[in-house]
Amino acid sequence: MTIPDPVLVAPPAEEPTGAAPVETGNRPGMSRGRLVLRRLLRRKLSVLGLGILIGLFLLAFVGPHLTMWNYTSQDPDPSHWLVGPSSLHWFGTTEIGEDVFAQTMRGLQKSLIIGLVGALLTTGIAAVVGSFAGYFGGWIDRSLLWLIDLLLVLPSFLIIAILSPTFRGKSWLLFVVLLAVFSWMITSRVIRGLAISLREREFVQAARFMGVHPVRIVFRHLLPNMASLLIIDYTINVGVVILGESALSYFGFGVQPPDVSLGTLIRDGTTAALTFPWLFVFAGGLLTLIVLSVNFIGDGLRDALDPNAPFAKAASKRVSEGSRTS
Repeated sequence: MTIPDPVLVAPPAEEPTGAAPVETGNRPGMSRGRLVLRRLLRRKLSVLGLGILIGLFLLAFVGPHLTMWNYTSQDPDPSHWLVGPSSLHWFGTTEIGEDVFAQTMRGLQKSLIIGLVGALLTTGIAAVVGSFAGYFGGWIDRSLLWLIDLLLVLPSFLIIAILSPTFRGKSWLLFVVLLAVFSWMITSRVIRGLAISLREREFVQAARFMGVHPVRIVFRHLLPNMASLLIIDYTINVGVVILGESALSYFGFGVQPPDVSLGTLIRDGTTAALTFPWLFVFAGGLLTLIVLSVNFIGDGLRDALDPNAPFAKAASKRVSEGSRTS
């Protein structure tokens, strides 16, 4: 950042009343977390995505308490079956009188939880495998690379579809684990390359010479220095896992009845999307909002964590010009 000439800077007492203070981008003493947060908040799309995601969480977990219907209950009045949105059924009803709003809220809950938990598992596996392969090298690196290459060539969608009926009726967490097991390989290769470069850095060499255990070095020195990549990868994986779950549920291999997810609701409403659009449009719209909001947040985090990003450079340039003109 350009330091202004003290001669050209007016004393604070002579600053005109009402003049807006120039915002400095990287003040001395400012923590990295605050700096990243300020950069993120400058991105309007990222703030919009964060607001949408928070709103969807509130809607998913508060919405069911605002209606008298449950996602498995049926309206006893046949005249209310397969009708559009009304004051009694906000999102309409299905052909057997089930409340679409209650089902959509349940599906939104399930898809959000699957996306967040699945992305955490995916990023965690990639971080551990990639960092261990890059730091230890040798036969450990070769063995893990062989595993990565093997999983990359396997048809993951087909394998999950074959294994899903085996877990039918059991915990949905098993389905999330299946999604995570086949989604971490590409990221782990990137992390491996970073680990290879970081293991030669001075702070890692110093920890090694001091006798710090290698596993401790990986978790205390390597992974924290990859936090930017891991955070961005996590945000991207949330959308990937939700789309994967929705696709598998659409074909009947994901969340099983009587439980629902956005994917199962989209599957059930596809055949009537033109004649009875309320069966399809609400679940499809919420799924689109989730993926878009997560992508907006991921783009903002990428620029906020990378000082060489065009947005960060432009902000620094504006700060420097403001300092010179002040």
